[in-house]
Amino acid sequence: MSERPPITIVRGDDETLLREALDATVKSLIGDADSSLAVTELYEDDYVEGDRRSLGAIIDAASTPPLFTECRVIVAHHMGRFSKAGDVASMVDYLTDPAESASIVLVWERGVNPKQDRLSAVPKSLLSAIEQAGGSTVESSTGSGRKAGAWLDRRLSAAEINFTAAASRSIAETFGEQRSRVVGLVEVLEVAFDEGVTLDVDDIAPFLGGAGEVPPWDLTDAIASADAPSAIDALGRMIGPGGRHPLQILASLHNHYGRLLRLDGAGARNEKEAAALLGIKGSTFPAKKALEQARSIGHEAVVRAIELLARADRDLRGATAWPEELVLEVLVARLAQLHRR
Repeated sequence: MSERPPITIVRGDDETLLREALDATVKSLIGDADSSLAVTELYEDDYVEGDRRSLGAIIDAASTPPLFTECRVIVAHHMGRFSKAGDVASMVDYLTDPAESASIVLVWERGVNPKQDRLSAVPKSLLSAIEQAGGSTVESSTGSGRKAGAWLDRRLSAAEINFTAAASRSIAETFGEQRSRVVGLVEVLEVAFDEGVTLDVDDIAPFLGGAGEVPPWDLTDAIASADAPSAIDALGRMIGPGGRHPLQILASLHNHYGRLLRLDGAGARNEKEAAALLGIKGSTFPAKKALEQARSIGHEAVVRAIELLARADRDLRGATAWPEELVLEVLVARLAQLHRR
């Protein structure tokens, strides 16, 4: 039998934690292999055969020998559609003699077309077959009661930054039952602050959410000031009360840094020349701000900003399992970091 488990089931009732557990599981299975070659992802539309759903596509993929890689990893999403023993009978049969060159990851989540209101339990026959085949189960829940509180404490303790007792209480009180929000919070704080720093209530408050819509220049001004907390607050207001789509915000940031890139090394001596280069008519104030920021941030940082924007664009279009808001929060924190002098 291969060192990799022939099958793993990843389950949990929180989408953020489920995605985090899925990412970690897949990475552990493929090792250093190229994910574009080693990983095959299937979704509920792939399971449709005529007027019914079947696990045949998953089994066929697992039975196909890998190409250019040692092992194939089949990630099967939306497995919550298969709630009865009869639905998973073919998988149970497959697991009596699983392919040695494949590892299946079953993502036990709701279907989306049409949307499932309730996630069904995993059939006992499938759980038994997974255990007998040497597979594994990955739970991604925070638990409840004291277990949930202990889970939150562990996540905060494992961060690269530290929290005062008051800050930890503030996080717990603010997030309430939505404890998984701490995953995104820690990701952003680790980018915004130096490793090992101890944060108090006032330090984390801007990252816990804000109220009221703000204009796009509030976001870019905060970034240019290297003020990550204010930038994250502005971003939250644009997405929440402002109702802006993440791709709209990304387009605005692309436009902003695109101006800096055009001015970088162009030789504009004043705001009028900068306005002419940028094609700005009327007030030259936006050109003045862009020229000042281009000179302040420098060539290497402008190039790095464009790279970060390109990566965020890919992530928002499905290259990562992170929630869209988290992708933008980390992007904004990293952009603000570039403006530190």
